[in-house]
Amino acid sequence: MAVIDVVKYNGTSDVFAWKHPNSELSTQTQLIVNETQEAILFKSGVALDIFGPGRHVLETANIPILNKLVNLPYGGRSPFAAEVWYVNKIHSLDIKWGTPTPIQLQDPKYGIYVPVRSFGQFGIQIEDSKKFLMKIVGTLPEYNKTSVKDFFRGIYLTKVKDSISSYLVKKQITVLEINAYLDEISSFLAERITPFFEEYGIKLVNFYVNDINVPENDPSVIKLKEILVKKAEMKILDFDYRQERTFNTLEGAAKNPGSNSSAMMGAGIGLGMGMPIGEIVGKQMGEMKTSMDSSQTNSIHCPKCNASVLKSKNFCPECGFGMKRKCGQCGSPQEIGVKFCTECGNSLIKKCPSCKTAISEDIKFCHGCGFNLKDETRNENES
Repeated sequence: MAVIDVVKYNGTSDVFAWKHPNSELSTQTQLIVNETQEAILFKSGVALDIFGPGRHVLETANIPILNKLVNLPYGGRSPFAAEVWYVNKIHSLDIKWGTPTPIQLQDPKYGIYVPVRSFGQFGIQIEDSKKFLMKIVGTLPEYNKTSVKDFFRGIYLTKVKDSISSYLVKKQITVLEINAYLDEISSFLAERITPFFEEYGIKLVNFYVNDINVPENDPSVIKLKEILVKKAEMKILDFDYRQERTFNTLEGAAKNPGSNSSAMMGAGIGLGMGMPIGEIVGKQMGEMKTSMDSSQTNSIHCPKCNASVLKSKNFCPECGFGMKRKCGQCGSPQEIGVKFCTECGNSLIKKCPSCKTAISEDIKFCHGCGFNLKDETRNENES
């Protein structure tokens, strides 16, 4: 292989390290280094001299370390073998990163596990060229932006997962609200990741989390959104879940005809006005008990249709059945269901006019002889 006279590299900004394919150099070879580059000579795998921007002739005065190793003579053209590496030191600010698969995180506020994706970008600059080449690049002929992203993927993905989890717990917020904290999370991540990049001669210029999202069609995400919608509705209406359950109970009681709905609805109105629930329920339950006791004391059931009828009424308001009967001995009026006259003690148990069998108030035919009791009942009502 012929000795080369000029060594230079005009590569793209995506390439961070590039090795010149020809290693046959001489003390007359010109090494051209651009403004954003550094060049490093390697001999037998050992990093030797570093050259900054400018035009350098590889004469013995310019390569003192190499001269000690190979004992180059002064003057004339002296060939030698060495590798030339170019390192790009520009600020590369558009290295994209992202989670390849969703991260399963538990929402600290509602305890639901949801899949989370995160995306962003970061910027770097090669700060220590020798350390960068020796610790990362090795024997590769080229090291570009994709190589850097792949090399550090495990580090930044682990830190991203830990940071998102920490912020969820620290702030006690849901996964759906975490995008409000992207700036804080980005700064926090940059501080934690910087030492790992510095270990390889790389300066982390910035690190951004651009988005944290969840799959819209995931069942756990749908459930979590339903919870948040319900919470927002309650906040607008200014009441909580326990109050809602109380209102549901009151509504059910109001729809039940025999549940004394007016008292319960009164409790509901009290709740709406902000009265303490213990005071309201205690008061209304007392009123309901009093009302129920009073109702049971002052009313009886119609033998015909079983409707509740006040004792002071003579006829059932539902079916018109006569609720009063006269004692056959003293003639005093008696309530339906009374077995003995309250005035003379005469037995008021109804008997069949035909066979004298004891019968109920509401039957139409005697179960002893089959006598038609309709006419008998009509006559008693008319009297």
